[in-house]
Amino acid sequence: MKVNVVALGIVGCIVLAVTAGDMRTEPQPARSAVAIGPGGAVATGSPYASRAAIEVLDTGGNAVDAAVAAAATLGVVEPFSAGIGGGGYLVYFEARTGTVHTLDGRSSAPAATSTDTLLDRTTRTPFSLVRAANSALSIGVPGTPATWDQALRSWGTIPLARALEPAIEVAENGFVINQQFRDEAATNERRFRTFDSTAALFLPHGQLPMVGSRLRNPDLAATYRHLARHGARAFYEGPLAEDIATAVQRPPRAEDADRRVQPGVMRSTDLAAYLAVAREPTRSRYRGLDVYGVGPSSSGGATVGETLNILDRHQLGAGDRAQALHHYLEASRLAFADRNRWVGDPDFAPVPTRGLLSDEFADYRARLIGQHSALSSPLVPGDPSRPSADPAEPRPGPQHADARDEGTSTTHLVTADRDGNVVAYTFTIEQVGGSAITVPGRGFILNNELIDFDFSPRTPGVPSPNLPGPGKRPRSSMSPTIVLRDGKPLLALGSPGGSKIITTVAQTLVNRLDLGMTLPDAVAAPRASQRDFEETDAESAFLRAPERPTLERLGHRFALTPSTVGRAPTMGSVSALEFLPGGLIQATAEPTRSGGGSAMVVAPPSP
Repeated sequence: MKVNVVALGIVGCIVLAVTAGDMRTEPQPARSAVAIGPGGAVATGSPYASRAAIEVLDTGGNAVDAAVAAAATLGVVEPFSAGIGGGGYLVYFEARTGTVHTLDGRSSAPAATSTDTLLDRTTRTPFSLVRAANSALSIGVPGTPATWDQALRSWGTIPLARALEPAIEVAENGFVINQQFRDEAATNERRFRTFDSTAALFLPHGQLPMVGSRLRNPDLAATYRHLARHGARAFYEGPLAEDIATAVQRPPRAEDADRRVQPGVMRSTDLAAYLAVAREPTRSRYRGLDVYGVGPSSSGGATVGETLNILDRHQLGAGDRAQALHHYLEASRLAFADRNRWVGDPDFAPVPTRGLLSDEFADYRARLIGQHSALSSPLVPGDPSRPSADPAEPRPGPQHADARDEGTSTTHLVTADRDGNVVAYTFTIEQVGGSAITVPGRGFILNNELIDFDFSPRTPGVPSPNLPGPGKRPRSSMSPTIVLRDGKPLLALGSPGGSKIITTVAQTLVNRLDLGMTLPDAVAAPRASQRDFEETDAESAFLRAPERPTLERLGHRFALTPSTVGRAPTMGSVSALEFLPGGLIQATAEPTRSGGGSAMVVAPPSP
């Protein structure tokens, strides 16, 4: 079939439409939730991404090289969850020095952002989450390309061009659409039809892509080639940066679109000013282990760490599972009350991370947990500068229902190499489908991460560290985590899931370290998430658990967790590694959540 085009930017969309609209279908690539072997391992949400990482490891690359290769491939096959149009956080254990490093690649607000950007100009009331999410005002300056570049320059062994090769191949040759992809496209269909560039890419021939069809994205392949040739700064300067800024200022709205899209304020100068930032990792002790995570602007490391610090003051065990779950839920409730009050971008306001993770603060908060009754939310936050003092602040009002819907469209991966280096990396474009704006001719969707700001103070009269501001990074819940035993890696894990990321990571650690589960069982176990709400979100399997009646007698109230667009009502999608005796690594991915993940190793164990 011949197709005449007048602009290079149209080619990818037309080729994609023809290919994805083909009625022929193909089988899904094989997935395995668990793999064990020496020499390196990976767990991601997609076999395409896991295969890319293994290819890099198998040819001598290290864990950082493999992580970037997998992440770039996830940007192709999970375009509604992550990609170069968003941001994230990377944790790296460097085996040679025994040091943990972290990179903050969170998307940041443009310079023209103000504290009232997400307020209605007429009524001065906060935008609804739907209005903010569907406005180009919620698009942050993407941090993902800068994160890849900084990680490779600091700790990698291959150039960005080599790390992008597997992703370019998948973008050109295509990948097989699964049910998850189609469901997410279906949920976003109206939003995607609003923009010509997005509809052409993800609604071939004007229709949802068929399960089993092959989807190609030549535009993204060309964008990756541009970065391979000119370096990551070519994303932030030059023609690509201009295209991004134009898409934000003048969204490519279809002539027949049935909704208005408020333009954003990002300029090319905002892109040119962006840098991924090296941050000090958070560190907490749990059951004699060192738990490392990311510090602010993410709340993940501090809140997972505080939850575990509180739990470390109590003995948990499988012998009384109901009491163990009770303490886990209460510790999460307390840690979230403190997170909501204190955590924001540390470049704009002091964040008492060390205080939140101090032994004195954990002692005080742990004493609030009773064996015979549950606390009542919302809680008054503690003050880590006065850990034993009675709280002086007023009790916050009930959290708005929108807070439950913090963006869940995220992905997570873990990699390890033969030398013992380990990466845990979580990145996002925020909601499923992000802003729904595809940069014309470039093949990727822009984020709407700025909806993670507090649109107005949560408690009147109490300062909020997470209000919008120029250059500011909104508070995140991403929680890539590495656990060391005696200075050596034991576990690496993380998850997507919005604010439930924190509880997913914490509960998985409790399952593995306290309740005696294997890592695969800890990942697969039913989940519940208490985030200082009156009701605890829970998966249906958790609601059927025998511990539920006991927990309800203690005062816990449960609600079925809301379903994420295109997904069953579950929470999180963990990718994890465990380092076993004899140099073996167990890679573990979700067996069923989000369609199941993909675990692979470089070499199977010797017979």
